[in-house]
Amino acid sequence: MNLLALVIWIAVAASSGLLVRGLRRARPRSGGPAPVLHDLSEAAFVAGGPGNVVDTALVSMLSDGRLMAGGPGIVHVRPGARADDPAERAVLQAHRGAPSGWLYQVRYAAMIDPAVQETGDALAARGLLSPPGWGRTWRRWGMVQATVCGLLVPVSLPLTFVAFVMDDSPQVPFIVKVLPALLGGILVGGICAARARQRITPAAQRALRDIRAHYVNDRTPHVQTALFGLRGMRDPYLRGQLVPAARGTRLAAAQSGSRPHGPGSSYASSAEILPVVWCAGSDGGGGGSSCGSGSGSGCGSSGSSCGSGSSCSGGGGSSCGGGGSSCGGSSSSCSSSSGSSCSSSS
Repeated sequence: MNLLALVIWIAVAASSGLLVRGLRRARPRSGGPAPVLHDLSEAAFVAGGPGNVVDTALVSMLSDGRLMAGGPGIVHVRPGARADDPAERAVLQAHRGAPSGWLYQVRYAAMIDPAVQETGDALAARGLLSPPGWGRTWRRWGMVQATVCGLLVPVSLPLTFVAFVMDDSPQVPFIVKVLPALLGGILVGGICAARARQRITPAAQRALRDIRAHYVNDRTPHVQTALFGLRGMRDPYLRGQLVPAARGTRLAAAQSGSRPHGPGSSYASSAEILPVVWCAGSDGGGGGSSCGSGSGSGCGSSGSSCGSGSSCSGGGGSSCGGGGSSCGGSSSSCSSSSGSSCSSSS
């Protein structure tokens, strides 16, 4: 039994060490000086993925009258309205492609617009976001380790009884010998599996804290939305328009026939706990793109990306389409690159 206990200790220690080392090496790193978020669109992507970028643009346009609510969940563009940034241009373009004016359809179409998607690619290229699917191997490893160690805890009880039967001399119970190793394996495996699901990197978390500190006294609705997602919105009128639209993004994705699927997809959640989509460039900043999502609650506090919701960050990719394939509706492609491929993660 002493030999078996030693084997368990060595196996758990080796597995935990390799898991921690592999996870650390796989995580994207930013080079050079401390990275910063260049604008509110980047902050919004980190805080809640492409959905939050679009929400920020919608809040800005609804607040100053460029968008007008013509009924519950329906918006109209004011004649002569102009966009101030790429996200707002994506909103106007999406509205032109949604004659009914349903806000949830506009929101989803703007989310998968190349101008919004490329914000995530730029962040990934600077090591602030992990691409979809980056931690799949390490997440599974951590889950398997935690599960096996958890199963060995009850198994060690009958082995302890057998050891006492075989040798009635004073001895340390077998379960006491292996329990610290098994509990440690469960803890390390669980923590690493959770971290492997996060799409936002530590550098991005620091950069988001810095930009939040910079805007600490700015209560403008679109600034608060960019930094904190829909949970930071206090205006009841805006909440009444955007919260249902965020919840309806799942429906818009289904209507466009672009649900994330396949072996390469991962999911992330936003402030509203919805799936999100980020069609990340396979090289982190260009080239082919893959549609997936990452896990975390509102990318700001975790990570997330591109699906039917808002987050960061919510991988890379197995292809589900040929060059220039669309990840959303027939009018919106996932990436401006001619070689886009839609991959999803679990």
